[in-house]
Amino acid sequence: MRHFGSDHGQPGSADWRTVRLLLPYLWEFKWRVVIALTFLIGAKFAIVSIPIVLKHIVDHLNQPKAMLVVPLALLFGYGLLRLASTVFSDLRDIVFAKVTQRAVRRVGLEVFKHLHTLSLRFHLERQTGGVTRDIERGANGISSLIQMTLFSVLPTLIEIGLVTGILFAQFDWIFAAITLGVVVIYIVLTISITEWRTKLRRQMNEMDSQANTQAIDSLLNYETVKYFGNEAFEANRYDASLQKWEVAAVKNQTSMGLLNAAQAAIIAIGMTIMLIRASQGVAAGQLTVGDLVMINAFLIQMFIPLNFLGVVYRQIKQSLTDIERLFKLLNVHREITD
Repeated sequence: MRHFGSDHGQPGSADWRTVRLLLPYLWEFKWRVVIALTFLIGAKFAIVSIPIVLKHIVDHLNQPKAMLVVPLALLFGYGLLRLASTVFSDLRDIVFAKVTQRAVRRVGLEVFKHLHTLSLRFHLERQTGGVTRDIERGANGISSLIQMTLFSVLPTLIEIGLVTGILFAQFDWIFAAITLGVVVIYIVLTISITEWRTKLRRQMNEMDSQANTQAIDSLLNYETVKYFGNEAFEANRYDASLQKWEVAAVKNQTSMGLLNAAQAAIIAIGMTIMLIRASQGVAAGQLTVGDLVMINAFLIQMFIPLNFLGVVYRQIKQSLTDIERLFKLLNVHREITD
């Protein structure tokens, strides 16, 4: 039986400990992991090659005497790269599916077997429904964590690295610096506001639960309320809870608008600066129109997955919490050993 140490450290250290505990279950099919990562990298190379081909198409079409066969070949290449990026992504999902489901199965089975080794005291003191919910959430958390990290976060980071490297190698270093700076600011701001919004969401849920508890308690004691004529008092008490919920809900909704506006502003400012810089290069004869189109395509393509960063980050945090609760069941020691 694998031993799982208890966690008394910071939340960040707990998250990393949870990931380390999960890795051995994923490495059972190491060749599938390697092949899936290969397909992932292949898909990203195909995606970042699309703007480069688009640049050459624009540059060739911008030459009046260009042979028609050259743009047609590039156009076919553009389509093939689009197809390759999709095919590689699908193959990655197909190859890695068994890894994910086997990890969920192994962890679930290990927890189930461990629960059967525990004493009667544990099962009498713990609510069975709560334990089964921890197992269910933990299993779903494993699948969600793998999907979010390997199929969302990691591909995005690879694409950012490739785009930054291409801009640095092909153009002035300032293009790579601006791109990297915008991405870093975007990520830091998104994570900070998402953490703040998580606290607001928790407050809103607490106020909602409090209001519902008061409403149910009042309705269950309907006869007592009517007997003492406390209808107005109960209504005011319920409305006070609803008012607190309203304030928390407004803050939560406002914070969402603030996050979207901040993200849009960062992207707009970054793209504007990059296009101004590229346009100056075109005007000076240092860059072509195709270069400007390529830079714009790189930025648009790169920022699309970043739009979901807040949701992905929140889902990863929730998944880590659920998996940690699942592993804590394995940390419960047996009172009697054979």
